[in-house]
Amino acid sequence: MSRELTTASGVDFSHTIIGAGVVGLAIGAEIVTRFPESKVLIIEKNDAYGQETSSRNSEVIHAGIYYPEDSLKMRLCLEGKRMIYELKDRIPVKQCGKWILAQNERDLEYLEKLHEKSKRIAAPTHFLSIKKAALEEPAVYARAGILCSPTTGITSAHELMSYLMAKFQEAEGSLALGTKVTGIKYNDADKVYEIETVEQEVDQDTEGNAEPFTISTATLINCAGLHAPQISNMILPKERHVTAYFAKGNYFTYAGKPLHIKRLVYPCPTPGVASLGTHLTIDLGGQIRFGPDLEWVNSCEDYHVSEGNLAKACTQVVRYLPGMKAENLHGSYCGIRPKIIGPQTKRFQDFIIREERGYPGFVNLLGIESPGLTASMGIAKYVMQRYL
Repeated sequence: MSRELTTASGVDFSHTIIGAGVVGLAIGAEIVTRFPESKVLIIEKNDAYGQETSSRNSEVIHAGIYYPEDSLKMRLCLEGKRMIYELKDRIPVKQCGKWILAQNERDLEYLEKLHEKSKRIAAPTHFLSIKKAALEEPAVYARAGILCSPTTGITSAHELMSYLMAKFQEAEGSLALGTKVTGIKYNDADKVYEIETVEQEVDQDTEGNAEPFTISTATLINCAGLHAPQISNMILPKERHVTAYFAKGNYFTYAGKPLHIKRLVYPCPTPGVASLGTHLTIDLGGQIRFGPDLEWVNSCEDYHVSEGNLAKACTQVVRYLPGMKAENLHGSYCGIRPKIIGPQTKRFQDFIIREERGYPGFVNLLGIESPGLTASMGIAKYVMQRYL
C-alpha cells in the first residue's frame, strides 16, 4: 500500500511508531533512509530506548533453523541475521557458532530432521563427532550426538540499538521519550490517527498532573512489544482484541572454575514446549550465563530474578555440564517475552505483522519475541516493502 510520505495539512507526522525497542528503531531508521522527505516520530514510554525486551535477552544472532519453513520467524530471522553480520565493521558481532546436544535417540532423531531442514533453508549445519567435541569443549557432555550451527553468533543489543538510533536521528527523525500513549482514535474522514499521550513523570504519583497532548499521523506502526496488544486494543473493535501473555525468562551467571567454553551450547528442544531449554550462552567478553528458563507471570513489570528457579536450572544444565554445581550459579537478570498465546496452547505462534483490515495505515506488530533481535532489520525491511 502506498501512503502519503509528506505530512498533509494539519497532520503532525507522516509516520508514527509506538515503541523504541530494537524493532521500532529498525523500522524508524528504514523509513527515514528510504523516504528522506518523511516526518517520522517514535514514541517511547520509558526515559530511554530499548529498556524492556530488547535489552533483556541472550543477545544471540540466531541461525533461523528452528522455525517452520513457511513462517515469518524463519524468513525474517535469516534476513536479519545476514543484515547484522553485514554491520560487523560498525557494531560488535562474533560468529562463535552453536552446538545443539542430543542425549538420547529421540534427541538425535530430532537433530537429524533439523539438519535436513537447515540444508533446505541455506542455514548450514553439520554433525560433530563426540570424540572431536570432547577435545574442543571437554566440559560439555553429549551422549548421542552434536549438531553444529556455525552461523549462530552473538552481538551487543545496546550497540545495535545505538547504531539504529544514530541512523534515525541523523536523518532528523523525532523521538519522544517518557511519553505514554493513553488512547488512539482513527479519524475516518481525514484518514489520520489521533494519538492521545501524556508525559510520564519520574514520580508516578504525579502522573495525573501531567498535561495531555494529541499527535496526528497518517501512518501508525505498533511496535510496543509487551504492550503491543494494549495499543492494538485501543484501535480495533472488541471482537478483534488480543490478549497479552507474559513469559519470564531468568538468567544465571556462572562463578566457578573457568570453563573456557568458546561457543553457545543448547540442549535439544522438547517438542511442544515454548522454550529452547536452559542453554549456555556467552557474551562478547566471554562471560558464561545460563538461561532463559520459562516462567509464566501475570505482570510485565516484575524484573526481579526468580532465585527459586535456580535449582531447577542447575538440574537442566548438569545434563550437559556434569561438573556444574548449584553454588556456581547466581541470579543475574531476567527478561519477559511478549506472548500472544498462553501456557495451555502448544502450537507454534508466528510473528503477526499486518495492516489491519478497515484501518488503512495501521501496521500492527504482535508477538515479536525471539528471534526479534536477530530479525529486527529484516522485519523493518518487510514492513517497508509490504505496507509503506
